[in-house]
Amino acid sequence: MTVFRQGFFALLMGCIVVLSGCKANIEDYAQAQPKLDIFTWFAGDSVAYGMVQDHSNKQTRRFTVKIRGDVAGDTLTLHEDFVYDDGEKQTRVWHIRKLADGSYTGTAGDIIGTATGHSAGNAFNWKYVMDVKSGGSTYRLTFDDWIYQQDEQHLFNVTSLTKFGVEVARVSIFFEKK
Repeated sequence: MTVFRQGFFALLMGCIVVLSGCKANIEDYAQAQPKLDIFTWFAGDSVAYGMVQDHSNKQTRRFTVKIRGDVAGDTLTLHEDFVYDDGEKQTRVWHIRKLADGSYTGTAGDIIGTATGHSAGNAFNWKYVMDVKSGGSTYRLTFDDWIYQQDEQHLFNVTSLTKFGVEVARVSIFFEKK
């Protein structure tokens, strides 16, 4: 390896190490209040308003979601009815289980595999993979949801959508308890 290649490789590896250390950790929120319990918060009816932004931060879609949450034992079922600004409608039904260790798993009809989640303080981190249609093509994207409880009636959600580890879109959602 030439000296230039060795230097470039060392710089590249250093950037990867630094950037991988920049992600938030759920435990960073352990003391934040109010404490978010997704089973309690989502039980009953809520509504959400959101937008999708592309990689350049341009808003590409807006939507409203009516949500009904039902809790039975260790399972939260979320019925989500989306209406997009272009008139498209979409329904998703999540089945979320709280495990003995305090973590969460979930499934929905359009989710690839099983979602995983962790909660601490006022935050909930939810990760999953989904095929997303855009411009006549379908892309398999990784979703990294961060949900934060503002108060007893409101949640904020910021989701990073990535392909091969590169953010290609961002979703921001504001939830309100009915």
